[in-house]
Amino acid sequence: MVIKIFLARFVVFDSSSMWMQLATGITSVWVLFCLIEWIAPRRKLGVYLAVNLFLTTIFFAVIMYYKYFGVIVTYHALQQVNQVTEVKGSVFSLLHPYFLFIYTDVVAFLLLFFSRRFRTWGKSLAIRESNVLISAIFLLSLAGCFTNIWIHRDSINELKQAENMGILNYEAYAVFASAMKDVEDPSNITPEAIAELKGEQQPAVPLYWGQAQGKNVIVLQLEATQNFLLDLKIEGKEVTPVMNKLIKENIYFPHFYQQVGQGNTSDAEFVVNTSFYIPKHGAAAQDYGDLALPSMPKVFKEHGYQTATFHTNDVQFWNRKELYKALGFDRYYDSEFFGGEDMVFFGSSDEVLYAKTADELLKMSQSGKPFYSQIISMSSHHPFNIPERKVRFELPERYQDTLVGNYIQAQNYTDYSIGLFIDKLKENGLWDNSVLVIYGDHLGLPIYSLSDDEKNLMKEIYGRDYGYTEMMNIPLIVIDPSAKEPQRLNQTGGQVDIFPTIANLLGISLEGHIHFGQDLLNETSNLLPQRYYLPSGSFVNDKGIFVPGLNFDDGTNFPYDGGKAAETDSTEDEYNRALELLRLSDSYVSQLPKHE
Repeated sequence: MVIKIFLARFVVFDSSSMWMQLATGITSVWVLFCLIEWIAPRRKLGVYLAVNLFLTTIFFAVIMYYKYFGVIVTYHALQQVNQVTEVKGSVFSLLHPYFLFIYTDVVAFLLLFFSRRFRTWGKSLAIRESNVLISAIFLLSLAGCFTNIWIHRDSINELKQAENMGILNYEAYAVFASAMKDVEDPSNITPEAIAELKGEQQPAVPLYWGQAQGKNVIVLQLEATQNFLLDLKIEGKEVTPVMNKLIKENIYFPHFYQQVGQGNTSDAEFVVNTSFYIPKHGAAAQDYGDLALPSMPKVFKEHGYQTATFHTNDVQFWNRKELYKALGFDRYYDSEFFGGEDMVFFGSSDEVLYAKTADELLKMSQSGKPFYSQIISMSSHHPFNIPERKVRFELPERYQDTLVGNYIQAQNYTDYSIGLFIDKLKENGLWDNSVLVIYGDHLGLPIYSLSDDEKNLMKEIYGRDYGYTEMMNIPLIVIDPSAKEPQRLNQTGGQVDIFPTIANLLGISLEGHIHFGQDLLNETSNLLPQRYYLPSGSFVNDKGIFVPGLNFDDGTNFPYDGGKAAETDSTEDEYNRALELLRLSDSYVSQLPKHE
């Protein structure tokens, strides 16, 4: 167990004292071992082995989860277990061989179990140890655990909590802490209260108001697409030539950020369609899928729109069938509609997605009513090793067989497929009467997953170290073919802002409608609370990203574009307002009625 504590420390808390990790971790182990001595003295060897397997699996899960999400996994993630088989490629890509070393003793004991001599030795251990000795160790260890938890319970940063409490203590604390909810009375959650926390100042006459009134809306969500890909050239060749052209001719937001959590892609669908924040624990589709959610599909439907969502995977994945009911989509199209043609990862390719979707959108338009459609691309899914037949970008040797290189090739294919989709919309006559909104759903290259060589490739691309502001940055492009002038708008935005921004373009008022985003076409200041991928208490503002330490005072600022951090980059008032926004969103959504 000591070795396993050290292994978890090496991967997750590499700057932490080894002795502190041992001191906080071993007391938790001793508490369990003392319970075994009391409760099962006659069968202690078997119980010890079972507890060893249980604790080993906790450490292994913490290591694996951290390598992708950058946070400490808790029991809440158990609801994701049935999703693992769908994304096994991603899981295996994160699995470094030395992680499996943590199970060495478990395998050895299993092999020894078939030896009669080993079982005889096990029976010889079936004696009751001194109650005085076991009681003393138990009480001292338990006191140590409680002291560690109590001292560090107020830290907002889960990584710091786990580091200071010890992983096992933190896991126990998470069970009790989740039962303590600070819920606000819904009557106090008003648009005015939210606007004050956000610092919004809406103009009397909004810019772009109703510019696209009555037009179709096509929202295109791109799998794992980060902003650095746009305008990127590798040895003179553009990675995303289609999107490069789009950002030069339309409205482009280079400082746009993800706001997803455990549910990744499905979380992005939730945030964009509701303008609420993700739940504190778990995926939005699973935690909120049974609720009657106020949403973009419902609001647009009230203004004469028909609504549909398109996704090549099975609708049961991430509980989307219930989520789409909660959001109020008229129809959904999943793997049953797209079939098994030209499979990439766990669904039909983006080429098939766009070809069949464009045909269906044309049919919808023939009803005479405008439509709102959301389209979820999937072909550039982690770990990005797309089939050879889809590779269109030749990599330099230094990029080959790396996660970064595979990512670039997958995203190049994503970009190519968007071009085919746009061509088809132009051919079938939908292009000129539609607004197309393109954004990334979440990051593709977590810092925590990259090797040193891959980090050097990212440094080559950016010209600086790859950090949080780069990792969380996704693109947003708003395309209205009738608009006359392209715009590059540098204000900060997040996925929560897409709903009110589109509503403004359509001339649809959200007055009185609870939402936590703001119209990016009419705001120059923003505050975006973050959950997952960054510790709680983190937020994005107009100068960069703030990540707390134990609290605000020992936090760190990460400015945009690799600039030098200053104390004035963030304020404690922003920190408190960001936390309050999350609390209000949690309170409001959790008290909504269930959908039929």
